[in-house]
Amino acid sequence: MKRFAIAVLATIAFLSPASAQLGDAARGQQDFRACAPCHSLEPDRNMTGPSLANLWGRKAGGLSSFERYSEALKASGIIWDDRSLDGWLTDPDQMVPDNEMPFNGIKDARARADLLAFLKEATRPGAPPQMAQHGGMGGMGGMMGGGPDKNLRKLEPAIQVKAITYCHDTYRVTTADGKTRAFWERNLRFKTDASKDGPEKGAPAILPAGMMGDRASVVFAVPDEISKLIEQRC
Repeated sequence: MKRFAIAVLATIAFLSPASAQLGDAARGQQDFRACAPCHSLEPDRNMTGPSLANLWGRKAGGLSSFERYSEALKASGIIWDDRSLDGWLTDPDQMVPDNEMPFNGIKDARARADLLAFLKEATRPGAPPQMAQHGGMGGMGGMMGGGPDKNLRKLEPAIQVKAITYCHDTYRVTTADGKTRAFWERNLRFKTDASKDGPEKGAPAILPAGMMGDRASVVFAVPDEISKLIEQRC
């Protein structure tokens, strides 16, 4: 453990300049759109990755509300600051081998400086909501999973699922507006959302996914609802 921590510190020193390059937060806000599909700026709103709120001074792998950290990151001993974050953004695999973040790094020092300038302001305690979280990637944030989650507590009839049947390789989903739509089994995903914005029990929602219009996700309140709703019928 001690040797690993020393190796991490050496890597940070190698990857990061002694004095951080001054960045442009406005440019960094635009760059953050590539991060928004996986990371929220709202406290404890976790997505694929952990919330970045209050990031400076936090121990890597230390956000208690996020449960999907790699063991390597939790054991790294890193405290996030200007230097360590610059090293992470440069090459996370070199900095922490066996981490599970699917990110190749940013090799452009100015781009890293811009992003860090934005993040330092946007993630400080009490920071106002940031528009970059909602911008997505060229307006495609909703399709790619970025931006705020849709509130599924009050559902329009067109997205409230009433019945799902399964036959051979096809699911048929019937919604509260009386319409039924067929999906190839690999194009329909079943998910759960236990957050305050998730659906009520017994009222799952269907949401479009992808850009071709042939994919969707059905979101349930809890896992045991999934098998109960699906009826095998040809």
